[in-house]
Amino acid sequence: MIELIQFKRLFIITLMVIATCPATAQWIGYPTSDVPRLADGSVNMEAPTPRMANGMPDLSGIWISDNTRPGEPTPSDGFSLSSSRLMTNMGADMPDGLPYQDWLIPIVKEHTDNLAINDPHIRCIPDNFLRAYGLPHMLKFVHTPDLLVVMNEMNAGYRQVFLDARALPDDPAPSFQGYSSASWSGDTLVIETIGVRNDTWIDWNGSVLTEQAKVREEMRRLDYGHLEIKVTVDDPAAYTKPWSVTLKQRLVVDAELIDEICLENERFVEHMNLPY
Repeated sequence: MIELIQFKRLFIITLMVIATCPATAQWIGYPTSDVPRLADGSVNMEAPTPRMANGMPDLSGIWISDNTRPGEPTPSDGFSLSSSRLMTNMGADMPDGLPYQDWLIPIVKEHTDNLAINDPHIRCIPDNFLRAYGLPHMLKFVHTPDLLVVMNEMNAGYRQVFLDARALPDDPAPSFQGYSSASWSGDTLVIETIGVRNDTWIDWNGSVLTEQAKVREEMRRLDYGHLEIKVTVDDPAAYTKPWSVTLKQRLVVDAELIDEICLENERFVEHMNLPY
């Protein structure tokens, strides 16, 4: 019975991803400039990290969740969709899972048992930045010395990260992406974010961020084709202690964003025909 439920859940999640990932979502074939390539023409994903004129790592590029297993070659075709297993359970790599507050435990269980039928993602609500890192949708980073803009192909979303280490607002109006200020620590971009909405999920299980959350990202471009983001969440309203995960992204080349607009006449939930 447990195996049947797990299979059903995996099947529904697959349908959700397919429903929001049309094959035409990428501008296929237009060559990305200045791509380092190997002798066989494939992308040299381990080439040196690009840098801006000021010497800092350049995070620009189109990125997607990297779910490559240890020992496997990193896809370099630019179109192998991937989603992190943390998309389902953000605490999957923690021995005891996420340290939920008592009130959140039954809510996560309910969302898990009903296959996340109330997930804001499948109801076309924007994803916060933490969840976006794990979903199989492309993110385009536009990086200047003063600003990092992250464009999400899903529902044409965007996020701004200001790189002048400005003070975060004292009483922010909650938003989907919150308010982000950053500075460099060596080659690591350290981003501090507050002011996210209470109703933003971070995985399929229904784990959340609340308005009290403080999120710290330590973002490093390891080489040409790989981005590593260590995320630390301090959210006493939802969790008993701060927790950290490391999310990985890989570069996509010879492609461009094309809108995936779930909001246009969305009918997926109606057609799921589930008894909830």
